[in-house]
Amino acid sequence: MAGILVFIEQRDGSIRKGSLQALSEAKRQAAAKGWPVAAVLPGSGISGEAAGLGAYGASKVYVADDANLALYSGEGYAEVVAKAAGQFEPDAIFFSATAMGRDLAPRVAARLGVGALADVTGLDLDGDQFVARRPVYSGKAFAVVDTAGKKPQVISLRPNVFALEQGEGTAEVVNLDGLSLSIRALVKEFVEKGGGEIDVAEAEIIVSGGRGMKGPENFAMLKELADLLGAAVGASRAAVDAGWIDHSHQVGQTGKVVSPTLYIAVGISGAIQHLAGMGSSKVIVAINKDPDAPIFKVADYGIVGDLFEVVPALIEEVKKIKAA
Repeated sequence: MAGILVFIEQRDGSIRKGSLQALSEAKRQAAAKGWPVAAVLPGSGISGEAAGLGAYGASKVYVADDANLALYSGEGYAEVVAKAAGQFEPDAIFFSATAMGRDLAPRVAARLGVGALADVTGLDLDGDQFVARRPVYSGKAFAVVDTAGKKPQVISLRPNVFALEQGEGTAEVVNLDGLSLSIRALVKEFVEKGGGEIDVAEAEIIVSGGRGMKGPENFAMLKELADLLGAAVGASRAAVDAGWIDHSHQVGQTGKVVSPTLYIAVGISGAIQHLAGMGSSKVIVAINKDPDAPIFKVADYGIVGDLFEVVPALIEEVKKIKAA
């Protein structure tokens, strides 16, 4: 059967936005060929979320509801996706290129004996073969790649690049049986330090701080601005290496690659490694006292000034707008 299978990522029973974006893109791509779209949802206590995926394009959802899958397991989840692929026989399998998706997609590809296209930012169909566009060399160039005819084509899509579309409808739910789930390393607990903060990888707006913040205490100012804007707090590698903020906030080549609608870079010079992680943002605003900072070369809007004067003024203006 030709079609597209989409891996659905969930955390604590909540479906992640990046997976819904991947499902929406699968629906758009499949519509041109008249292909069906299915989803595969592993987890524990998640069966109730399956039928609702029909609103995003899935006609069928393969569910593996098992206590051993409550927390992410590369072995267990790869077995589930491979099992669903065996039943659905898709031409392609889509993942969201989150931390989980980046780990799982190559595992599934290895099980199926095919290659994987990672962190894709553009997709076209050439016959029944996907041709993907993905950034290379720290985002300084783009490569056009395919899977050399091997199927299923395993592809991970960068979050916030492909539009999420919600319609109506429910999906047929199919319970996956016959799983061995011979998991050698079982995750017993997942401790999240963020305390409910928005993940920078999925955020629509990011307020990011760099070396110019001068210390960890000043990130409270960015947190206040982020809260007002409904944004996530990001950081450059310099700020993370200095111990001012946790690594989970790091944006860049050695951190998280993001594509928000709005990226506000505060006190960030704009090293190529950082630009590689946020260069695909739709609108970039830079605040820096150095008019020659490289960040201004990619910024849509720039403010040359002392961030300790600019950011508080910006906070006050946002408060006035929200109060109006």
